[in-house]
Amino acid sequence: MSPSQESVYPDYETETSQTSKLIKKFKETPFVPIGMAGFTAVVAYGLYKLKHRGDMKLSLHLIHMRVAAQGFTVGALTCGVLYSMFREYVVKPKE
Repeated sequence: MSPSQESVYPDYETETSQTSKLIKKFKETPFVPIGMAGFTAVVAYGLYKLKHRGDMKLSLHLIHMRVAAQGFTVGALTCGVLYSMFREYVVKPKE
């Protein structure tokens, strides 16, 4: 019995790197990485401003940063859904 030359997992591509997978995913859904980057930027800004918040309470500062980060992420996801719906139903040629 000789091993067959066909791949056991035909959909699994061993020659693709993580970078090419990330680029492919970015092309399919561009607003998800944008949302992740925005969330990271808001968190970084919040950590930077944490030291210079003045007389604002820590809990109030954290609530503001959480709301800003969630708002950016939800906004990016909403834009992504609208973009995919536009691409699917408006731009896609009718069959």
